[in-house]
Order: sequence, then structure tokens, then C-alpha cells
Amino acid sequence: MHQYLFYIGDFPIRAYGVILSCAIILSTGVGYFFAKVDGRGYDEHLIDIGLIGGFFGLLGARLWDVFFFDWDYYQNHLSEILNVWQGGMAVQGGVILGVLAGGYYAKKKNLDVVHLADILAPAIILGQAIGRCANLLNGDAFGAPTGSNFGIIYPETTLAFRTYGAQPLFPAEVWECQLDIVIMALLLIFRTTNYARGQCFCLYVMLYAAARFFLEYLRGDYMNLAFGLLKSAQMTSVIAFVIALIAFIYFGRRGKFNAKK
Repeated sequence: MHQYLFYIGDFPIRAYGVILSCAIILSTGVGYFFAKVDGRGYDEHLIDIGLIGGFFGLLGARLWDVFFFDWDYYQNHLSEILNVWQGGMAVQGGVILGVLAGGYYAKKKNLDVVHLADILAPAIILGQAIGRCANLLNGDAFGAPTGSNFGIIYPETTLAFRTYGAQPLFPAEVWECQLDIVIMALLLIFRTTNYARGQCFCLYVMLYAAARFFLEYLRGDYMNLAFGLLKSAQMTSVIAFVIALIAFIYFGRRGKFNAKK
């Protein structure tokens, strides 16, 4: 586990930034492949969508974390808001702003945004999986103490070590990465079925929301409960799951109705 890959003079090349860049590049490449196979010409726009979605995804992930989880600290350290290597990137904020930005671009280009979302859902979750590798190398998004010899012991330079010391922690980010790969596979299998337009993206939201909800019980970076019941990420997951489920049912019924016409 290395936070710094090498130095150029005194400037550190951080594993976190390199892996996040790889996540954007690779997920965009996979999305390009899916769009090209789809045959509607959307692949011509995928590089722009990937760059725009990736940039605003990173921005949304950071700002979501700053304002919803760490504002007590950053309100007095405004110059550090964009210091992502300190730890603090919320996937929910990244997905929301990234998808909205990419969707806005697609709408301006007169593309079918819902169909495009179905195409890109497996690529988006792949990007999330690779992004969790960045969290592992950076020592953030870490788990709670296991209370046993099982777990990850992080280096002294990481936020995880500063929070819990040399205690073994649940490999929460590793397990989330693995679950994201499983979700990607399930989405690809689902795409072989006769699904209705919009349902693949809804399924992506539901599957990730469910996985994130239960993984939060193992996370150790944010312990505060919203309304004394659930963590903030769990509340977000419940809301996202319910909305996606309603949309999944709606798209399914509308697809059947249109098939009868």
C-alpha cells in the first residue's frame, strides 16, 4: 500500500490521483465499446461525456463529502476543500453530479438520455470499482475495527491510522470493489434479457444502493447517525433504492403498454 508512487522533484505523484484517472479513462473506454456495439452512433460523443461526467463526478463526490460529512472542519479550512488526497470523496455525490452533467450534454446533443444511461450503467459501476482501489491505496473509506487479528493495518501516514491506530480494520473498500464487479456482471446479464428502456440504469442504482447500505455497517470513517437511526450514506441509499424501484416498475409498465400499441 503506497500513497506516493514516486516524486518529480518535490512534487509527489499520488496513487490516489493516478488510480482515479484510470477509473475515468477505463470506464469511458468500456462505455465507448458498449455504445459502439449499440450501433446508434452514440460512441461519437462518449469521450466528451466521459470527460465531462468524470470531472463533475469528482467535483460532486468531493463537495458532497465536504458539505454533508465534514463541514464542521472545512468551514474553518476553506483552502483545503479541494485537497481530495486528505480523504473524503462521497460516491453518491459523484454519481449524481456526474450523471446529471453527462445527461445534460447528451440532451444538448439530442441523444436519448434514458437509453444512454442503460448503455453506460455497467461502465459507471466499473469506474466505481476502480475508484475503490484508489481509496485502499490512500487509506480512506476504511472499515471499523474488527476486534480480532483479521483486517487491514494501514500505514502511519493514512487517515485510517490517524483514526484507529494500528488496529486491524474491516476491508470495506475492498469488499465494495468486489461487489461493484459483481453488480457489473449482473447488469451485463440483465442486458441480455428483454428489459424495458430505463430499467438497466434503475437496476444499477438499486443494486449499488443495497450493497452500500449493508457495507456501511462495516465502515469506520463516518459513525454519526442521521436522526439517530442510520448513517447518512444509508439514508441516501434507502431513498435512492425506493426511487429507482418505482422508476423500474414505471419503465416496465410503460414498455409493456407501448408493446401493445
